[in-house]
Amino acid sequence: MAPSFTVTSRFHDSITRNALRSYLSEFISTFFFVFVVIGSGMSSRKLMPDASLNPSNLVVLAIANAFALSSVLYSAWDISGGHVNPAVTFAMAVGGHISVPTALFYWVSQLIASVMACLVLRVIVVGMHVPTYTIAEEMTGFGASVLEGILTFILVYTVYAARDPRRGPMSSTGTLAVGLIAGANVLAAGPFSGGSMNPACAFGSAAIAGSFRNQAVYWVGPLIGASLAGLLYDNALFPSLPTDSIRGVSEGAGV
Repeated sequence: MAPSFTVTSRFHDSITRNALRSYLSEFISTFFFVFVVIGSGMSSRKLMPDASLNPSNLVVLAIANAFALSSVLYSAWDISGGHVNPAVTFAMAVGGHISVPTALFYWVSQLIASVMACLVLRVIVVGMHVPTYTIAEEMTGFGASVLEGILTFILVYTVYAARDPRRGPMSSTGTLAVGLIAGANVLAAGPFSGGSMNPACAFGSAAIAGSFRNQAVYWVGPLIGASLAGLLYDNALFPSLPTDSIRGVSEGAGV
């Protein structure tokens, strides 16, 4: 009966008041992030019709990713841990920092928020299609997945370093570091795989655009890369750090 009791207890912890606040925070933060990132892509296409061949478009997207991610992390950190990304949530679940039921609720909040953000953009910007993440002709699906996995590894590794309690309380410097590495990743891989690093962002734009081509690239690679980054940080670099000492969901969601 012990395993059944444990599962029931974990599910109960995932529907407490604090947990519900965390899901709402993830929804709002993910909505803001996706709205800004996808919206910046639409703005670039409006100002630069041939944006795919204009380097300025890549810079715009990188800046939008950096600024948006830094801002939403700063606002959501003390409530939900500021995941804003199913890959980050997956890494936290694999590492034992949050329970599986809580991770699933986070995913639902993030995916719905992404779809809603892209839907709002589609409705209010008449005559323009919602841009989706695509891979370059020079890339294979496998290669793009590996690239997205490496980018997400870098991003999640930075997230773990920023939230490490031995560095002190999470500050604006930590959130800025995460945002800057996301922007740098977009600059490095934007022309090849789009530099998504976020399955929710890729899913939302694909759902509204009605095209799920190569969608697996933006799930398989990031989820594997994120989990490897979390396991490496916890078990190889800082093995003495207790799994429940990382701030974030353990405080915000009450798990």
